[in-house]
Amino acid sequence: MGSPASSFSISNARSFRNLASPRMLRSNTSSPASSAARRTSSGRYVTLSRDDTDLAGEVSSEFRHYTVHIPPTPDNQPMSATPTIMMDPAIAVKAEQQFVSNTIFTGGFNSMTRGHVIDKMIEGDASHPQMACARGLTCSMEGCDAKAMRDERGEDVTPCECAFKICRDCYIDALNNGGKCPGCKEQYKVVEVDEPAEDVLPLPLPMRDSKMDRRLSRLKSTKPPLLMGNQTSEFDHARWLYETKGTYGYGNALWPKDNAYFDGGSGNGAPQTFNEKARRPLSRKVQASAAILSPYRLLVVIRLAVLGLFLAWRIRNPNKDAMWLWGMSVVCEIWFAFSWVLDQLPKLFPVNRVTDLNVLKDKFETPSPENPRGRSDLPGMDVFVSTADPEKEPPLVTANTILSILAADYPVEKLNCYLSDDGGALLTFEALAEAASFARYWVPFCRKHKIEPRNPESYFLLKGDPTKNKMRPDFVKDRRRIKREYDEFKVRINGLPDAIRRRSDAYNAHEEIRAKRAQIESGGDPGETLNYAKATWMADGTHWPGTWTVSNKEHGRGDHAGIIQVMLAPPSSEPLMGSADEENLIDTTELDIRLPMLVYVSREKRPGYDHNKKAGAMNALVRTSAIMSNGPFILNLDCDHYVYNSLAMREAMCFMMDRGGDRICYVQFPQRFEGIDPNDRYANHNTVFFDVNMRALDGIQGPVYVGTGCVFRRVALYGFDPPRQKSRGCCGGRGKVKDENMKHDTEVAAVHGNSSDEDDAEIQLLPKRYGNSVTFAASIPVAEFQGLPLVDQVVKFGRPAGALTGPREPLDAGTVAEAINVISCWYEDKTEWGQRVGWIYGSVTEDVVTGFRMHNRGWRSIYCVTKRDAFRGSAPINLTDRLHQVLRWATGSVEIFFSRNNALFASSQLKLLQRIAYLNVGIYPFTSIFLLVYCFLPALSLFTGQFIVQTLNVTFLVYLLTITITLCLLAVLEIKWSGITLEEWWRNEQFWVIGGTSAHLAAVLQGLLKVIAGVDISFTLTSKSGGEGEEDEYADLYVVKWTALMIPPITIMMTNLIAIAVGVSRTIYSQIPQWSKLLGGVFFSFWVLCHLYPFAKGLMGRRGRTPTIVFVWSGLLAIIISLLWVSISPPSPNSTIGGNFQFP
Repeated sequence: MGSPASSFSISNARSFRNLASPRMLRSNTSSPASSAARRTSSGRYVTLSRDDTDLAGEVSSEFRHYTVHIPPTPDNQPMSATPTIMMDPAIAVKAEQQFVSNTIFTGGFNSMTRGHVIDKMIEGDASHPQMACARGLTCSMEGCDAKAMRDERGEDVTPCECAFKICRDCYIDALNNGGKCPGCKEQYKVVEVDEPAEDVLPLPLPMRDSKMDRRLSRLKSTKPPLLMGNQTSEFDHARWLYETKGTYGYGNALWPKDNAYFDGGSGNGAPQTFNEKARRPLSRKVQASAAILSPYRLLVVIRLAVLGLFLAWRIRNPNKDAMWLWGMSVVCEIWFAFSWVLDQLPKLFPVNRVTDLNVLKDKFETPSPENPRGRSDLPGMDVFVSTADPEKEPPLVTANTILSILAADYPVEKLNCYLSDDGGALLTFEALAEAASFARYWVPFCRKHKIEPRNPESYFLLKGDPTKNKMRPDFVKDRRRIKREYDEFKVRINGLPDAIRRRSDAYNAHEEIRAKRAQIESGGDPGETLNYAKATWMADGTHWPGTWTVSNKEHGRGDHAGIIQVMLAPPSSEPLMGSADEENLIDTTELDIRLPMLVYVSREKRPGYDHNKKAGAMNALVRTSAIMSNGPFILNLDCDHYVYNSLAMREAMCFMMDRGGDRICYVQFPQRFEGIDPNDRYANHNTVFFDVNMRALDGIQGPVYVGTGCVFRRVALYGFDPPRQKSRGCCGGRGKVKDENMKHDTEVAAVHGNSSDEDDAEIQLLPKRYGNSVTFAASIPVAEFQGLPLVDQVVKFGRPAGALTGPREPLDAGTVAEAINVISCWYEDKTEWGQRVGWIYGSVTEDVVTGFRMHNRGWRSIYCVTKRDAFRGSAPINLTDRLHQVLRWATGSVEIFFSRNNALFASSQLKLLQRIAYLNVGIYPFTSIFLLVYCFLPALSLFTGQFIVQTLNVTFLVYLLTITITLCLLAVLEIKWSGITLEEWWRNEQFWVIGGTSAHLAAVLQGLLKVIAGVDISFTLTSKSGGEGEEDEYADLYVVKWTALMIPPITIMMTNLIAIAVGVSRTIYSQIPQWSKLLGGVFFSFWVLCHLYPFAKGLMGRRGRTPTIVFVWSGLLAIIISLLWVSISPPSPNSTIGGNFQFP
């Protein structure tokens, strides 16, 4: 393998240019290599070049020689002297950010990192100043058609007082050629570079006293807290006067009103309780009512005891007439009891949680001595949206999800959205560009009128009066205009596939003509086949660097370069107010029209590399976002899950920023779905899991991670242990945990760069964990610090107030080039990405494994159920699609059971009941084997005339009745404390049987074949039939798609129906009929058929239009079972009608 060194160049449609970063222009280095620099929260730039770091260590040459080169060009010569005049740093930053937003960056393994300047991304013009390729004035230099420099607010940037409009490249040329303005011919003014003066606290260095104190989450505040309650030390009166603005009067203190730091008032407000705000919690835990929970636990104990007695009785009383039937039934019942215990024990401690958003606003967004301007002190939030195939995941759905994120109620400068396109499709790229363009109308409209939900498709489909609770008189007019614009937006999105195809065909036809002309001019044979690539073309007339419609080398699915495009540039730190201009579509006067940063990311893919599907894409986003924005918290959403509650991110921050929040690895929100039939035939809402099991786990160590709608703490994804971790366990468990903690201390010290000599060997291994990006390694302690709660009288380990109120770090081309390199296909080689760091590889259900690894290290998670659903998405309502979804989940569980992620091998940091819950995750698919056998037992009983017990005596009936009643009572109490309905509980029971006899069984078979024989099989659709019309909202519900997963449930139904007929006929014609055994068999067969009723109804399609394949299989199975029964037990010739009914 060659060295992954890569060079960097910038190109546009006419020429290639080098990168001239303002950071380079401020430096005096003569090296042509890029020296990556990052800006800290205090405003200082810290050089992070490989020459200045000790992270290189003794690693392989493959990683040692990695760098980003900027080749010498006429515009970038390695000079021994500085330029004639230095660029104004403010102008440099603004010009660089404009340049980045107009450039699409591509690159990868062993290739040049290129920055292609594009004229436009979509057919229309973009007018928002943050929008990539936003229209503006042209450079005034003769012969230059580039856009003049503009800042993030859309205002012209003119370096000279004569207001001569000039582009970035011409300005750099002017500086290098005498430093004179091309307009007035006067010398540019020399700029003195000073340290920026911001009213923000600097990022403090961590305090390190001893080896055990070198913990990532033990950053101590340099500001001592005010004394509280019963503390006996001397009270700091001077500091109290400063922070409260209290003034001593005649024998007492006069208190100012709230928010009166700069009002100049007399301070005659009512006295407050001292430090009251610091004491108020951001969240509270609410236990379930004791009147419900105590009987619930008592019933669990009673049912457990009855199950034990029943199984003991069953073992002591075999059916000697049918030992095989008795043996199978007893084994199945023992497994069902064991499975019930695994499922029930983690439900003993359910909790509910509530948040206080007003306290969050008071602590983080209210003026204070540390934050005089009242800027938001909330930490940054990076939102990840993943998509892979625009044909299966419609671009319109993805675009609506992006719009709901951009319109979320979170500080604009702290919110960043990343879309991962794992297919590298131009359709997704242009759909995202259209969404960014429409956001300039939709986001201000949502902020102005407080729209909920902020997904335009869902909002305009709402039924009811849209003017309800809307106070502004211009709401109806604004809504009408936005609705008209959204309809046009949908037309553009839906027309993108045809537009891209027509555009590509036109350009390819032109290329064919040119190739033909060149062939004739060179004297070639006109009949020879032309050799030219049928490319996919972008809107600016250049090749799309990703996947082409007609696959080609380096432009096919699974073989394309990495791509990063900043669709919306980072917003300014100050609000950008709109106007009443008609171009804005609505009146945005006194309304902040800034938009969050939006980035398109498509990681590099090459043949021969295992890209690890969604988990690999998420890890690529983790590294990219760490380089570009480094938000300490990460929200991940599927492309069909949108933000339904605009305050959802703030709800999560109430837990992360509360006391003990630094020990929380993630906050999981429940999944809610739309477009499901009112009866929820196939339990798509899954409310029993999300409202019963997840609430119960929240009372132990936290809910499992379910793949979407989850806010992560970034450093928890990096494989670190939680702060202040307590050693638990016995039999040597303490020593092991201590060793792990000491190893963790060394790793943390390596990240902070302040280790001792004895830790040098461990430091050199740091690149083998996170890769060779020095910039990424430097971002880790910054993200950890910014994610800490505020230091106050309650929180002892945190960050000082006001540390995150400064302007965000500027984004330059060098930073994006580094981001390109961390999404290269080779970057994860010989690292711990996917093993301990980031999303974990090796399972179809990477979400459960990732959450398990965090809990196994001692972290805890939180389950946040909001009054208004936080997120909503879509779920398959078709039977076949639903079965395949369950098959994928069950297959992942089987993989977990046969891997090192089995809860049996967990560490002592995993609590006992949490361990049982994770053990049940890996075991539940195996219940399908016993469930399948048990569903056939009633039919076998009816066929043979025997039953699972010798006789239906009173003891058996009492046990059966007690078990059934306790199960029903437990269900009623679960409904009480969870809030679900009885119908939802029953639907869940029905689909448990449907899934257990079909998808779960296939998952076990697939898992066993994979483990034993190494054979990986999958169940695919074999036939399809369409719905009747698009006007039916639930048309897909009636579509029947045949799949092999349907064979076991159909066989069970047909067998039990035939068995009922055979049993009744035999009993009637028997000389001595045994009605008790018949009733027992018929009752259990009816129980099985009731659970499979939704499955049978799904097979019937719409109004009984059953596909022919169902009748064929049903007839074949009926004939086979009938012939089998006749051959096993032929009817007696002496059978007559008669007999007496006997019942014990």
